[in-house]
Amino acid sequence: MHLAYLPSPSQGVWHLGPIPIRAYALCIITGIGAAVWLTRRRWAALGGNPDHVADIALWAVPFGIVGGRLYHVITDPELYFEPGRQPIRALYIWDGGLGIWGAVALGAVGAWIGCRRHGVRLSAYADALAPGLVLAQAIGRWGNYFNQELFGDPTNLPWGLLIDPAHRPAATRDIALYQPTFLYESLWDLGCVALLLWADRRFDLHSGRLFALYAASYTAGRAWVEALRDDHANHILGLRLNIWTALIGFALALACLVATRHRQPPADRIHRTPQSAEPAEVTS
Repeated sequence: MHLAYLPSPSQGVWHLGPIPIRAYALCIITGIGAAVWLTRRRWAALGGNPDHVADIALWAVPFGIVGGRLYHVITDPELYFEPGRQPIRALYIWDGGLGIWGAVALGAVGAWIGCRRHGVRLSAYADALAPGLVLAQAIGRWGNYFNQELFGDPTNLPWGLLIDPAHRPAATRDIALYQPTFLYESLWDLGCVALLLWADRRFDLHSGRLFALYAASYTAGRAWVEALRDDHANHILGLRLNIWTALIGFALALACLVATRHRQPPADRIHRTPQSAEPAEVTS
């Protein structure tokens, strides 16, 4: 009998008439809203037009969702395409399964399109976005809590997460408590938000360097959290695939920070090309 534990939600879906309201989707939407809010404030502080943030998000978010799902399906195809599986479920994003690596990669393509439409630097926008992006990840992780998924190994810790029998791994069906890895990663992400906001004020990072710091700090924590998880994953040389992805991402981000440590800020930090002055008013 465990005297202390974290309970799981009794349900993750509510119905408004025939319309299902899914907690996973609400967490994702809330995270996106928080990211847009924080990025608007930061973009305006840099001298940019805050209305551009929502316009760019209209490109980046759909690309990111598609990229996140593609990464999940490509790296775990056996969940959908082996005999006896249902390939149509590869489209069921509400069941969970959005890989942050694919979301950031393809979301960057969408952001690039949006930035070009407004004539702003992608690197400047990425720096403004970085704290909001990891804030969105901190909120979005709670969707895994409502879905009772992506938890860690069995544990006797007082903050162990109680998982319903239907969601437990077959090998540990009789074990009730597991590491709440969603909570660990959410707290780590909030720490990254604080780190990025502090570093931006302290060091005035620019030209994509703050985004590189985001990538380095997030991947460091993700590799640790990933090592605690007990869900299905493909392995390479004994390590989960996502650990390798995190380690590669960390190395690339660190290399970027080192390679650009002496880079001077551009004359115009926001715009891709200097903006021409407004034409003088003609009077008669």
